[in-house]
Amino acid sequence: MSRSLYKGPYVDERLLKKIEGKKPEEAGVIKTWARAAMISPEMVGFKFGVHNGKDHIEVSVTEEMVGHRLGEFSTTKKFVRHGGKMQKELEQKKKEAEIAAAKAAKAAG
Repeated sequence: MSRSLYKGPYVDERLLKKIEGKKPEEAGVIKTWARAAMISPEMVGFKFGVHNGKDHIEVSVTEEMVGHRLGEFSTTKKFVRHGGKMQKELEQKKKEAEIAAAKAAKAAG
């Protein structure tokens, strides 16, 4: 959701206080729970530990990230592979084929 233009961007004041007067190299990782905070130009170079609901994911802020929100770079869902017994069998066959191809290439070379 975009914010009304007259309100301006939402930047967490406590987050700005934490980086105020510090250099990115000496600040270390700054832990935060403010996933909705907009990334401002003052934050470039700093490393933030953005909470994803379970633990803090380290996010290094670059110039391309300005204008986005911190939460966009700390995913909250973990992808679990689909498949099962069939998928494991297919992967095993693929792995065996790769090994056989590598052995054939080694014997030819």
